[in-house]
Amino acid sequence: MTQAEVPSRGARAVTLPMAALLALLAGALQAASLAWPWGELQFLRWAVPTGEPLWGLQILSMSALVTLLLRCATAWRAAALGWLFALAWLSASFGWLYVSMHSYGDLSAVLSALAVLALAAALALYYALACACFKLLAGVNHALTALCFAALWLLAELARGQWLTGFGWGGVGYAHVTGPLQAWLAWLGSYGTGALAAAVAAVLALLIRASSWRSRMAAAGALAALWLVPAALPVSTGVPQGELRVTLLQGNIAQEEKFQPASGVLKSLRWYGEQLQSADGDLVITPETALPVLPAQLPDGYWQALAQRFASGEQAALVGMPLGDVERGYTNSVVGWRPGLSPPWRYDKHHLVPFGEFIPPLFRWFTNLMQIPLGDFERGGLPQPTFDWNGQRLAATICYENLFSEELATQFVDLATAPTLLLNVSNLGWFGQHLAMDQHLQIARARALEFDRTFLLATNTGRSAIVDHRGVVTHQIAPHTVGALHATVQGRSGLTPYARWSARWGQLPLWALALGTVAGLAWLQRRRALRC
Repeated sequence: MTQAEVPSRGARAVTLPMAALLALLAGALQAASLAWPWGELQFLRWAVPTGEPLWGLQILSMSALVTLLLRCATAWRAAALGWLFALAWLSASFGWLYVSMHSYGDLSAVLSALAVLALAAALALYYALACACFKLLAGVNHALTALCFAALWLLAELARGQWLTGFGWGGVGYAHVTGPLQAWLAWLGSYGTGALAAAVAAVLALLIRASSWRSRMAAAGALAALWLVPAALPVSTGVPQGELRVTLLQGNIAQEEKFQPASGVLKSLRWYGEQLQSADGDLVITPETALPVLPAQLPDGYWQALAQRFASGEQAALVGMPLGDVERGYTNSVVGWRPGLSPPWRYDKHHLVPFGEFIPPLFRWFTNLMQIPLGDFERGGLPQPTFDWNGQRLAATICYENLFSEELATQFVDLATAPTLLLNVSNLGWFGQHLAMDQHLQIARARALEFDRTFLLATNTGRSAIVDHRGVVTHQIAPHTVGALHATVQGRSGLTPYARWSARWGQLPLWALALGTVAGLAWLQRRRALRC
């Protein structure tokens, strides 16, 4: 028996059915830690509103998984428990996909539920493999167990978030936009912070299982270092760079109406047209596809009126709408008007949503089962020019593009042209009343912390919000309401450590670190086996 397999004193055997149930429960709790779903949580004098992340719950739920893995007799059993944990965590994290497929895509309830579970089950295989490898390598040295788990977890998260277009929604790093690990986001990004969270969870599991005071002291010291070191480290050379008065528009157009010519389209064109004409502030911003038709399909004079409105004066506008034609293809875009600019600035979405915005090979049969408009777009380039106005440079993303920080980081290669503000326009009406909008907000908070920039979030149904460079939500509009958010935001210059290295190498340093760690542990394991 290896050192990592030795049970702590008083440990009781856990049957496979009980272990499976505990893994599912722990996975569901990890999903809840990303955005608390069950009403305001009261704990002593601490109140957590619905939709807020719970970093402590994330650590505890993952620590429960590590405890189960350490008790496993075989790698196959560890893989099964890791897969069940990830299945519960991932399916609960993006279960709102059911709404988009069933309620708005007209896919049957059974097929919609199976599609969510199938996606979660496939992505959970990364974690099953990671847990199996952890069981094989964790016995090299008790002191290296936490490092082993963190490296393998990081590899699984990177693979899920980057391979096959990537779908990293629900990454554990997003539970730490508050709490002791928050400061690491500016150094390691969300993936690296998630790996540190995995290390903390493993150390906590080892601390509970430790049978000697020396082991307990070592584990407690490791926890203290992970939490206290970043407080002593400089984060950024960032400095304020002027202010901008912005207006974010939230039309709250019901998704079932949004693309209906006789209802939602007319309502969108009327409301957003009126708001754009009368808006106050330096810059007015609409959500994704606020104008849900192509320019050629707009009423006579509509496009010209908007262009003329912002052709002179002291205001500019960013408007979400589709662009293109049959010959050149269609793009999900943001159009920017400002005085003296012709033709208008545009940003074309680069990272498209599978099935919603492009059809993966061999899956057209599946998309044909759904009735989702605008389902096949062309990709925009990377990087694309910022929208420059009143001394500020805005880097735009659309919808879940703000999930891919390595792509946003390409804007920071040259400090002279790096964004001073970050912007995301979205239409989360596809997902109804579910927690997608809260999770989306936590992603924006992580990007604000990673790059030390204020983040503007303009959405159709919520949450439209402004997040400052410290990751704090300073302004927001209530979800599922019609309104305009007015605020003065601060631009910033300078680079965080994460912005510096990810701008040049993306996530490659994390890949190299994790692979090197695993390779080193495998070498130690082989060397130990040869000695025996």
